[in-house]
Amino acid sequence: MKKIAIPFFFLILSISLSAQTKKWTLQECVNHALENNISVKQSELDYETAELAKKDAFGNFLPTLNGSASNSWNTGLTQNVTTGVLQSQTTRNSSYNITAGINIFNGLRNIRTSQRAEISRLAAQYNLDKMKDDISLFVANAYLQILLNKANLSVAKSQNLVTLEQLQRTNDLVDAGVLPRGDLLEIKATDASEKQKISVAENTVEISLINLAQLLLIKDYKNFDIIDEGYEIIQDDIAEKPVQEIIEAARENRSELKIAEENVELAKKDLQLARSEYYPSLSGFINYNTRESDAARILQGGIDPNQPSQPIGIVEATGDVVVAPNYALISTAALPYTEQLYLNDGISYGVQLNVPIFNGLSVRNNVKRSKINLKRTEFQLEQAKLDLESNVYQAYVDANGALKAFEAATVALESQELAYQYAKDRYDVGLTNAFDFSQSKLRFDNAKIEENRTKFEYIFKLKVLELYFGVPAGELKF
Repeated sequence: MKKIAIPFFFLILSISLSAQTKKWTLQECVNHALENNISVKQSELDYETAELAKKDAFGNFLPTLNGSASNSWNTGLTQNVTTGVLQSQTTRNSSYNITAGINIFNGLRNIRTSQRAEISRLAAQYNLDKMKDDISLFVANAYLQILLNKANLSVAKSQNLVTLEQLQRTNDLVDAGVLPRGDLLEIKATDASEKQKISVAENTVEISLINLAQLLLIKDYKNFDIIDEGYEIIQDDIAEKPVQEIIEAARENRSELKIAEENVELAKKDLQLARSEYYPSLSGFINYNTRESDAARILQGGIDPNQPSQPIGIVEATGDVVVAPNYALISTAALPYTEQLYLNDGISYGVQLNVPIFNGLSVRNNVKRSKINLKRTEFQLEQAKLDLESNVYQAYVDANGALKAFEAATVALESQELAYQYAKDRYDVGLTNAFDFSQSKLRFDNAKIEENRTKFEYIFKLKVLELYFGVPAGELKF
């Protein structure tokens, strides 16, 4: 049993460790967000609702078919449904009918409704696409923020290692009487400050990881981590294209402009639907019905022997009484159920024309509201075009500005690295004090952090520009 249990234990342990050490790539994060994000799921539900509305619109062209059945008991003076005679009795009556109807003409409302449903479906699809683009950008931004924070943490730790080496060397030189104790205290102060920065940087990394995990709906914050290697600037010719070319591509590809265009089309269909209320409507129907009862039948029997005749009138000219045979009425059992249904059935059919004459100005007012809404959506479309052009210009300027900032930060880092190395060499031979060396090292650290910041900012700005150019969010390269 032990031989079986031990390998099983290590198997479970290895699975657990592999799950804990999994690191997410950016593409995995984006795909996971698109599959699980609540906002994306809500947009998908909106699209499914639009699909159902399209099916509803198709159903308006189909005829209707409805059936009904009833069964009731009556006690007291009631009419026999089969004979029409009022009787004091307890009876059970049932009736059945089925009706089919078809819309022949209703001011083209069915056609307009079908067209509107298709436009609404397209708008829902564009809304879903836009939501996916937005979520992809949110995830990319959060991911790049983690990369930046990790890079800054790495800088802080590597520089503190240098400080610890200098601390040991300075301590030896102070003990030998080569350097004053003040230099040792300065290095110790620098070490304490750097350890504080490392602690802050570690907290920043952890918080940014939690933020991304929450965006991905991942609850295991403790074991969540990302791959922080291989994310360098990928040169793309999109940033070198004329801004007007990017704007034209955005007009063809961006969902927000398509949404505004579809909203205008929806408003036009709503106006057509409102105007259709001015037209008459024509519909046809056919109905089949039947009924049965368990009430006794009242039938005509033979001549009543007690009163064989009965007066039915008087001849006005002679005054003679007119008599007729007096037949006795007899009660007999109800006919069989199926026979009653056959004998009592009937069919009715016809057409119905409704002509709107006066309805309190409601149709006219609805038409005016639809015209106002159409104007509003047209203004919104124009605003969406202006906003898109402005956003593309802003993204273009931001991307180029971020590139220049990164290039400047790279040059500054190179200069600060040389200055730091020069100060280190001078400090090693005792030509400068610990304070000046610490200040040079601080400037070098800040230059490295700034270079990291501008690098990841440029990567993000470039991806925004690529999205405007029409690159799908799932195909962005990092």
